[in-house]
Amino acid sequence: MLDLAIIGGGPAGLTAGLYATRGGLKEVTMFEMGMPGGQITGSSEIENYPGQGNVMSGMELMQNWPEQCQKFGLKHEMNQVTNVKKVNDIFEVTTGDGKTVEAKAVLLATGSVPRRAGFKGENEFFGRGISTCATCDGFFYKNKEVALIGGGDSALEEAVYLSKICSKVYLVHRRDTYRAAPSTIEHMKACENIEEVTNVTVEEVYGDASGVTGLKVKSKESGEIRDLDVPGVFVFVGRDVLNEPLKQEDGSFLCDTNEQGEVIVDLKMRTNIPGLYAAGDVRIDAAKQVVCAAGDGATAAVDIIEYIG
Repeated sequence: MLDLAIIGGGPAGLTAGLYATRGGLKEVTMFEMGMPGGQITGSSEIENYPGQGNVMSGMELMQNWPEQCQKFGLKHEMNQVTNVKKVNDIFEVTTGDGKTVEAKAVLLATGSVPRRAGFKGENEFFGRGISTCATCDGFFYKNKEVALIGGGDSALEEAVYLSKICSKVYLVHRRDTYRAAPSTIEHMKACENIEEVTNVTVEEVYGDASGVTGLKVKSKESGEIRDLDVPGVFVFVGRDVLNEPLKQEDGSFLCDTNEQGEVIVDLKMRTNIPGLYAAGDVRIDAAKQVVCAAGDGATAAVDIIEYIG
């Protein structure tokens, strides 16, 4: 039986594994389908991770993490976890090959993925001018014009954030009304360098070998095509939370989640189910930053050590 089963091998899962094994837990396995590192390994430039002064890729940032985290006994099983359930005081973790492993505690660190908007050029230029993280990439467009696609709370909040860095932000939305809270809308409208481009469809994001150079939007009313000359496009049309392992046979979740499917936790990353924890982007109110996910993993592991006793 495992002391701890960690589902997900990104910054949260790896850090939890490091702290848990170094803290004395003997049987800790991290289930990750591919090589550890998480989504951040797909980022081309990172310069906001503390202690890393040089701009580096996500792959470079994460390359030493697995070796360090496995030094104290963390095991990596290259397998997908399909289901987690609790029977009495023990968790049963089922993997994609049909095997079931028992564990005293479980940490879900599967993250979430940005939802794609589906316009032409989105996949081609993703990571080369198209971003889903203003905090990560906004600085690269300092004093430049950018476009942001979306109409919810996160989109408008990120537009306000970008307005403080960029010379101008085109807020592109398919409707003429927003799904955001009234206070968020009011805050956005108070920013003089945000131009609302509403009731349009995104026809295409285009560019060259260097990356994005602009996008075309089409008015739903007149059919007119407008060309926005921008080197950066930020997409905020929602996220898909990777919570599938928690789904039970009756369609419910093993623990409490919010309307978006994010796992509800307390400040120690504990769910309402004793022994079940969640860390990183899969939890509520996650900052969606590497350093925060790592902190979540450490926080969870410290409490898990105490829980197992």
